[in-house]
Amino acid sequence: TADDSPVTEEDFYSTIDKELAKVESFTLQQVMELRKQIDQVEFDIQGWTSTTTTTTGSISSGVNKLNETQIETSRNTADTIAKSFLILEKYVNINFMGFHKILKKHDKNSPQHQCKQFYINRMHNQAWVRGDYSDVVVRLSGIYAALRDDCVVVEKEGGAAQSSFLRSTTKYWVRTEDVSKVKYAILKHLPVFLQKTSTGESDSQLTNSVYFDNDQLELYHGRLDKTPGAIAYRLRWYGAGDPKLVFCERKTHRDTWTGEASVKERFTVDESEVKQVLNDKYPIDEKRAEMQSKKGATAEEVDDWETLVREMIQVVQVKQLVPTMRTQYMRTAFQIPFDATVRISLDTNLCMISERGYDTMGGAKWFRDPEKPLADNEITRFPHAVLEVKLELGGANAEPPQWVTDLQNSGMLYEVHKFSKFIHGCAALLPEYVRSVPYWVDDASIRDSILRSGGGRILVKQDHETGVGPGANEVYDHLLPFGNVKEPRLDAKGRTANTASLVKGAEESAPKGVAAVTANQYYADADVSDEELMNSTLRGCCEDTCAGWMFPFCSGYNDDILTPTSVQKIEPKIFFANERTFLHWLHSGVTLYTIAAGILAFASDANSMTAHWYAMALLPISLGFCLYALHLFLWRSEKIKTRIPGRWDDSRGPLILGTTLCCVLFINFVMKCKEIRKYNSLSGHEL
Repeated sequence: TADDSPVTEEDFYSTIDKELAKVESFTLQQVMELRKQIDQVEFDIQGWTSTTTTTTGSISSGVNKLNETQIETSRNTADTIAKSFLILEKYVNINFMGFHKILKKHDKNSPQHQCKQFYINRMHNQAWVRGDYSDVVVRLSGIYAALRDDCVVVEKEGGAAQSSFLRSTTKYWVRTEDVSKVKYAILKHLPVFLQKTSTGESDSQLTNSVYFDNDQLELYHGRLDKTPGAIAYRLRWYGAGDPKLVFCERKTHRDTWTGEASVKERFTVDESEVKQVLNDKYPIDEKRAEMQSKKGATAEEVDDWETLVREMIQVVQVKQLVPTMRTQYMRTAFQIPFDATVRISLDTNLCMISERGYDTMGGAKWFRDPEKPLADNEITRFPHAVLEVKLELGGANAEPPQWVTDLQNSGMLYEVHKFSKFIHGCAALLPEYVRSVPYWVDDASIRDSILRSGGGRILVKQDHETGVGPGANEVYDHLLPFGNVKEPRLDAKGRTANTASLVKGAEESAPKGVAAVTANQYYADADVSDEELMNSTLRGCCEDTCAGWMFPFCSGYNDDILTPTSVQKIEPKIFFANERTFLHWLHSGVTLYTIAAGILAFASDANSMTAHWYAMALLPISLGFCLYALHLFLWRSEKIKTRIPGRWDDSRGPLILGTTLCCVLFINFVMKCKEIRKYNSLSGHEL
């Protein structure tokens, strides 16, 4: 204090209150300035074109088009506003982190006057945390959509056509501090898609999903083991408050090597009808007639709907499914309305809630009472956001757009192969019921959240020898984005399956520093360089195999690749193909050895120098074939075991061995020609 008097608790509280108010006031002032700038950009676009409002709440250009200068000017202004918004968010996050540390230290030094929880609750009521400023993101999305002149696809009549669809989905973890950057990178190419039930004031929507399973967690283990035909059964609704419209969904896993793809199917019911669905009393015949008379559905669509409903009602009864796990999060969806070519969803504030331990009242109650408090072991809060990139399968859209690839290579996405909220929630909150756990539970960044929810029994001890669990968790340790408890990598850059190809492509066709261009297109403070990418590489697998040191020309030995967080898809025939290739190479080596041994055995002593030389040259080559066959078999077995993406063939080994064999054959051919010429000359002289 000014008069050097002791600082009292009242002084501390007063200072904290003033600083919190200062951050809130400054943030509000800056956001108001950004809103004014957005108003001006929207006004300019409306003045340049005839405009209409789309379902995304964005400005869509009419018949008249903006010229290039106007588009560039508006886009530069929007970029400036977005970067200012990101800087403001960083300012708020740093201040809030400082408050957390100050309050934590205060409670530690003054345990009799603890106040951290009180002020944390106050901070959570700040406008920034509540999402009151997310309208800036929505309006920026509308501006970019207008500048791109997005075409809105007309919604198809009837909902049956949308009930079943095939898709390719890749999931990523995103650090909390990178969420706004990722949003900005996406909305430059896709608009924020607001659901019809959304108010339009926020870029995200509360989403609840209740997953069903039985006492043996049969569906959990089926989804974890990726058993063909394994299903996930859930009831989902959107928006705050009690559900009104409920989506009954079934996800079915299929192995791609069989020629089939995983599929999600769903139908909608009112909340009052959920009990009927769960108790096999749903009036299917009445609903069928209603679909035909009022909704105009075709006979084929109605038959498909009826088949799906009967199967989903039957599986509840046969497998005795009950509410087991609930996921809750704020979802931001990016999509051109009714166009499924590229869809991206970003789930923040993700938490999993156990749905065990209360009376379901015969299906009348299928989710927890939100008014009742939860125990620590009934909820786990996930520390990262989850990003899903969903692409339409087949046709001209088989390859993702370039901007999607650039985002994957930006260093902010951490690909987690086959991550599942349902599986993670069951493993963390029902540890006594699970027989096996997913590999990602050993990741260092989520360990604390699992421990706080009482799931410590599924984790290895802090001083564990390897830092990961037994079995498959040891095999797929390299897939952990942030390392394990023994070797944590909490500051690691984001890694995806495309990162390796980016590094390889940069080495072959681009100068130094080109890898950083991708990220800097969106955010100036993303420090991704070639050196940082290459520093996190690993050696190929073949130096660990026997005879690997004899074949430095092997592809896997010299090619440095960035450890990915994705895995190569494995088909059962790959194992047999590896064995057949090994036997073919071994057969070639044994054949050469047999030829060499026969030449040595049957060559005459007279004039046998050429034959002996030829045989002795073939012997080491045959040995090389056998050793190379063994090395290649072990190298590919390691590739199959770790499923690291990349080339699994060796283009140099066969070329070198084949060239060596051809040289020996050519030399032998030349020497034989000389012998024949010498023999002919001697025969002619005698005559």
